[in-house]
Amino acid sequence: ARVLEIAKRLSLQAARGDVVEEEGCERHREPLNVFCKDDETFICVICRESRLHRAHTMLPVQEAVQEYKVKEDRDRLLGFREAEMRRNW
Repeated sequence: ARVLEIAKRLSLQAARGDVVEEEGCERHREPLNVFCKDDETFICVICRESRLHRAHTMLPVQEAVQEYKVKEDRDRLLGFREAEMRRNW
């Protein structure tokens, strides 16, 4: 849900031409430019190298946002399909 929230905010800001402000790592004050798929959270490159995340699956933020947008679209379409099937029954 947080990924989708951030993706929507970034999309709206980009569409308006606003400068996108990056949230930073609270611990290291670095940009959050990596997405940890295992923990489903954005992390900085320093956190990525920590023992806590080292063995986790990572994605660059842009890819993670795109992946979750596709997932959201797919889920919405499946919902429409299910509603249509119920209506037809």
